[in-house]
Amino acid sequence: MAKRWSVDSWREMPIRHQPTYADVTAQVAVEAQIKNFPPLVFAGEARKLHARLADAANGRAFLLQGGDCAESFAEFHPDHIRDTFRVLLQMAVVLTFGASLPVIKVGRMAGQFAKPRSSDIESQNGVDLPSYRGDIINGIEFSEAARRPDPARMLQAYSQAAATLNLIRAFAQGGYADLHQVHRWNLGFVSGSPESERYRDLADRIGESLAFMEACGLTTEEVSGLRQTDFFTSHEALLLSYEEKLTRVDSTSGDWYDCSAHMLWIGDRTRSLDEAHVEFLRGVENPIGVKVGPSMDSDELIRLMDVLNPGNEAGRLTLIVRMGAEKVHELLPPLLARVKAEGRVALWACDPMHGNTIKSSSGYKTRPFDRIVAEVRGFFAVHQAEGTYAGGVHFEMTGRDVTECIGGAQEITEENLRDRYHTHCDPRLNASQSLELAFLIAEQLKAQRQDTRPHVVAAQ
Repeated sequence: MAKRWSVDSWREMPIRHQPTYADVTAQVAVEAQIKNFPPLVFAGEARKLHARLADAANGRAFLLQGGDCAESFAEFHPDHIRDTFRVLLQMAVVLTFGASLPVIKVGRMAGQFAKPRSSDIESQNGVDLPSYRGDIINGIEFSEAARRPDPARMLQAYSQAAATLNLIRAFAQGGYADLHQVHRWNLGFVSGSPESERYRDLADRIGESLAFMEACGLTTEEVSGLRQTDFFTSHEALLLSYEEKLTRVDSTSGDWYDCSAHMLWIGDRTRSLDEAHVEFLRGVENPIGVKVGPSMDSDELIRLMDVLNPGNEAGRLTLIVRMGAEKVHELLPPLLARVKAEGRVALWACDPMHGNTIKSSSGYKTRPFDRIVAEVRGFFAVHQAEGTYAGGVHFEMTGRDVTECIGGAQEITEENLRDRYHTHCDPRLNASQSLELAFLIAEQLKAQRQDTRPHVVAAQ
């Protein structure tokens, strides 16, 4: 690992899951344009998220991170942004009540355009073409022209991210996030849910709390926090040539920030210590995450923490666990114990999606809802046993009524998958499944709150 970092020092390191552009001149020209574009987010916003995540790492808040597996150019529409934002707000209200803690809302939005793939080649009917790597790189259509990496796609990705952020900020600050309105949406979900009786008690108690606040004079007109909210963006920092050109020096601190999103993460396939993605993200001051999969051992995790969070700062590093329902009880405890024993501070979040992907008999890639729930419950149980804090969740979800994950109260079957299977990459929870999961997690958070608070390592 290089001792001195620069914004382009990653270029000297081995790198995986990157496109090879046929026209290097066009690539350089596009990167030069992006370097001159305004930042999408600002350093002060990233610092605000850092402080909020520090609270979560120390047991004083909870992280809700969710959104599309891979954002699409073709399906870009304000209604889709609104619907996903709305479901995240609904989930946050339920989780806030369950945890009696602030919920930090972070979308996989406004930048989640690049995806690592297990193979460089996709084969169909005897034809081999480059794999689809996300709309920022190539097209999903199975044709030679679509699958050719095109650097101009970075310009479209930037434009779409900017428009998405503009709309999100308007929703978050313009009254759409009014707490009473969000609660009415949740009441509509409960009344229409096959599991309505299971969730009605929690919904009723939220309504009683809102009525009590109104009786005390705490109305949306008097308290801006009841009608506005903070909402942050995140994505996997995979296409480093794009990330580099949006990385800027903050004029107030002199530090480097990747201004493509408030939070960036490193995937389970690109977290090697001697490779480019770790090298790049170690030098930016944004909050960062690392996906922690089944192959992670405690020695590697501690070395990653040394490199990515050498100051042991709370809020700097989120460890996003993706073990699978069948492995979380076995593989997570040694990691928790080692990090705790070494006095390291990190926010632990559960990604119950990636480790529970299967192929249905009908040929669709899917995720069973009961396995997703099982991993979440296992994640909380392991933390309770180790005396550590389960501080967040990370989902691939959408506000649309898709049929991509089987099960849940809607009882989506393998035969239903073909009805509305729209994902560009991996299967997502739909709006109803996402809200159902929020109510189930609220039960876990309530139990965690009632337990004795774990010992929490303070930030250095």
